[in-house]
Amino acid sequence: MRKYFLFILFFLSLNFSAQILSENQKLESLCKVWGFLKYYHPQVAKGNFDWDQQLLKKMGELENIDNKTALNKLYANWIDNLGKVDNCIECSKKDDKIYFLKNFDLSWINNTHIFTEEVGQKLHYIENNRNIGDHYYLGKNDRKIHFRNEKSYGSSFTSRAISLLELFRYWNYVEYFFPYKYETDQNWNDVLSEMIPKFVSINNGISYHLVLAELISKTDDSHAYLYSKNINFSLYGSRKVPVEYSYAEGKLVVTKILRNRFHEESTLNVGDVIYDIEGKTIPQMVNTFGKYIPASNSWGKIHKAKHLFLLSNKDSLSLKLERNGQNVSVAVKTYPTKDIIYEKTSVPARWKFIDQKNTIGYVNMGVIEKEDLDEMYNHLQSAQSIIFDLRNYPKQTIHPLSYLFLPQNTLYYQFNFPETDYPGKFHSRINSIGRTNPEYYKGNIIVLVNESTQSQAETTTMMFKQHPKAKIIGSNTSGANGDVITFKIAGLHTRFTGLGAYYPDGRETQRIGIIPDIIIKPTVQGIKEGKDEVLERALLYIKTNN
Repeated sequence: MRKYFLFILFFLSLNFSAQILSENQKLESLCKVWGFLKYYHPQVAKGNFDWDQQLLKKMGELENIDNKTALNKLYANWIDNLGKVDNCIECSKKDDKIYFLKNFDLSWINNTHIFTEEVGQKLHYIENNRNIGDHYYLGKNDRKIHFRNEKSYGSSFTSRAISLLELFRYWNYVEYFFPYKYETDQNWNDVLSEMIPKFVSINNGISYHLVLAELISKTDDSHAYLYSKNINFSLYGSRKVPVEYSYAEGKLVVTKILRNRFHEESTLNVGDVIYDIEGKTIPQMVNTFGKYIPASNSWGKIHKAKHLFLLSNKDSLSLKLERNGQNVSVAVKTYPTKDIIYEKTSVPARWKFIDQKNTIGYVNMGVIEKEDLDEMYNHLQSAQSIIFDLRNYPKQTIHPLSYLFLPQNTLYYQFNFPETDYPGKFHSRINSIGRTNPEYYKGNIIVLVNESTQSQAETTTMMFKQHPKAKIIGSNTSGANGDVITFKIAGLHTRFTGLGAYYPDGRETQRIGIIPDIIIKPTVQGIKEGKDEVLERALLYIKTNN
């Protein structure tokens, strides 16, 4: 019995010392080591290796490894074979930059369950003597980085290894260069753990694109997207109900019936309120699509999903709706988009007076250009109040507007820029706007916003907030601010926010949006009556100062 007991202890001690690792643990560690070496190791950063092929080779070698000892031997040999890393004096020099460190996390190197002390020391040595300056895989201008020299393997599913390569590539993009990584709902390390089995299980082109879209949605960033015809046709559909509609209170209100090339009558009427499509409520549809739609918040998901609700691959859709106080079920025909006639809409006025006494000006920020601003100001400066409608995307007008409407130069935003000499870190810079201007506009400034007020529109709103008589009216803005990085993953166009943007005191707008001073949202009844309830609330404020 004693011999048997000692044998069991010996057997267990052997397994403990070997520390058996799962497939997921091995692949997670490979993703992190490969990405770290790609951006930190001077020889790799100079482009001296075919780094994708190095990864594919290591994936193959991992198949014959099942324990910590063998895994770390693989990593130690790999690092040694990359060549000598010279001592970097520049790496230890102090500078006057203000660093933002919420995204910076190399703590995985110290995970003794996965890495030995030897490998950890090698990785930390590379961190302390990292690549400085030019980088084969990164380009940078004054504001943001761009990814370069990345080999494309196309958008078709070809192999498990290539699918994992694309996952590892994207995961490390976010790990080191997405300014809001720390704000995602799911910890980014946990995202890797969850997504590896899903990428391993991919077996066709449609599932490949859907899993990629699910990965990208985990950035929780309204700037992000994945353009895939596979997803558009398989998940959403290529046919459409020929109507226009607005969203309010979890329902769709039909605002216009579009003609079709067959001159067939629609079973829908203007004013119909759709609350169920094919047995799903509108919120349920948002949740279904939301798995594949990246957005900063719930209203951002609704904004991005709005145009998808009445798409289908079926010839008709079953709808439940409210019509004249009655609940009605109808079958509505769908059409290929080529068979729907879209009437040209007139370009809205860039600016105008909206009251008979010419005391209230209105500026459509989605159409006015920089070269129009002086003329607009000369026309509207006599108004007691000017309404700036930012429920759209402005045209690079923020700085010239600040010169006309702000009394002085003022701090209005802090931006965080990716640090390519120390990937994962960001450095901060506070930006000012405006100029000393005793002739600035002294009337009321009203800014209209909603969930479509995004990025530059949000920054422009923050500029207007520096005016002493500014009032923001509407609903929370998108919550996606900062220049975007556009690139391809698996041959498909995608992007995410490239700069962090904050209030001067460091408060966040990402995922939160700009919170209006007066909150008002469209209602079903208001849309049916053709009202712009946000604009009406602005006019009430001007009249009552409340």
